[in-house]
Amino acid sequence: MELCACGSALAYAECCRPIIKGERAAETAEALMRARYAAYVNVETDFIFESTHPKHREGYDAEGTREWAEKSEWLGLEIVSTKDGGKDDATGEVEFIARWKEQGQDRVHHERALFKKEKQGWLFTDGKAVTRQPVVRTAPKIGRNDPCSCGSGMKYKKCCGK
Repeated sequence: MELCACGSALAYAECCRPIIKGERAAETAEALMRARYAAYVNVETDFIFESTHPKHREGYDAEGTREWAEKSEWLGLEIVSTKDGGKDDATGEVEFIARWKEQGQDRVHHERALFKKEKQGWLFTDGKAVTRQPVVRTAPKIGRNDPCSCGSGMKYKKCCGK
């Protein structure tokens, strides 16, 4: 039994393959997201194009996508969160992290993918990269040799900085 690359712990033949092959529609936006990842892993890149909303297909490079999928070593998919995208919803958002190795380099793609449900089923519309926000200090930094902020009169390193 070949496990599905989407991380569901189900067999590929029962999980994403029927969606990719058009034997059944993805019931949720997350199911489509998982199938799209599995399509890259299994170099079923026609599915990537077909599962993209027609209004968002401009500029799709079929040859480049296939070549990239073939040359990459796929390391895993993590679904971070989903917002809507259920059986009765019209839109959905799936935040995910995809990992792969390309030319010996580990790569990570963190995205909020947007989906729309049409009469033929769920379709990918757009994605927004998620970037780590820098930590912003709201209080002034206390140096080790500064007076302790507790008011003891001692240096910070000898008081609360221990």
